[in-house]
Amino acid sequence: MGDAAKEYVAGFAAGIATVVTGHPFDTIKVKLQTHNTEASGKKYKNALHCASKILSSEGVRGLYRGATSSFVGMAFESSLFFGMYSQLKKTLQGEMSSSRPQIQVVVPSAGCSGAIISLILCPAELVKCRMQVYGMDLANTKYNRYNGPLDCAVTTIKTEGIKGIFRGYYATILRESIGNAVFFSTYEYTRYFMHTKIGSALNHLSEQPKALINVGIGIVSGGLSGIAFWSAVLPLDVAKTVIQTSPTIESTADPFRTLISIYRRVGLRGCYAGLGPTLVRAFPANAAAIVTWEFAAKVLDIKRD
Repeated sequence: MGDAAKEYVAGFAAGIATVVTGHPFDTIKVKLQTHNTEASGKKYKNALHCASKILSSEGVRGLYRGATSSFVGMAFESSLFFGMYSQLKKTLQGEMSSSRPQIQVVVPSAGCSGAIISLILCPAELVKCRMQVYGMDLANTKYNRYNGPLDCAVTTIKTEGIKGIFRGYYATILRESIGNAVFFSTYEYTRYFMHTKIGSALNHLSEQPKALINVGIGIVSGGLSGIAFWSAVLPLDVAKTVIQTSPTIESTADPFRTLISIYRRVGLRGCYAGLGPTLVRAFPANAAAIVTWEFAAKVLDIKRD
């Protein structure tokens, strides 16, 4: 197996780790973004109130509602994203031998990869968000109820056409291209800085302590990168969630018009709905993704700088 194929396998593993670690926080985020941006006012006081409501009505299973589509979408999305990022980075680097991250290489590699994987991520997230929103609340007749992710996807296509399953694509592509450029810039420079500071010390350690330190670097660089990603693009994610979960197909699909509408209804806080659980999720989920990605690369003997 060549390095290119191995990169896609490593990315697949990173996607699985992300969903396992972060999906419950994502469910809370989606519910806050959907129900706390409506004209009728806030449904949940905060993230903890939202989590307690889910647990009391649906149990732990409710926190993982929509996880099936998320596993499928995130696994393949991560496989393609990490694989394409690594290959584009190698191509743009060319003969450059510097171990220092090159911003002119990292940003276009991450941004282009993020834009491409949006084609997979958008329909997968639409199904996930709609599954998360309808929950088990039988009294909530505002939203369609589905028997499962496949039923949700089929129903959406039947009622809204192929265009419906890609509802929110503009917001998704903006979020992924901008967000991942920020993510990998933060990751590459944090990783480089930490290795530079402790690199000489690592040379005198045995393999086991060295491996633990590398895991620590992966946790810190991955976690901080996740926080940077969501801090940069959360309003776009709020707009995407509102667009994808709208009960009427006549509502706008323009993320900027959606954000203006949210701002007029509930103010700036509405544009950052779900910020708490998003940032709480961002560190462990992305730390798990990066550590898994780097570990898989080592197991698969992928040659990297």
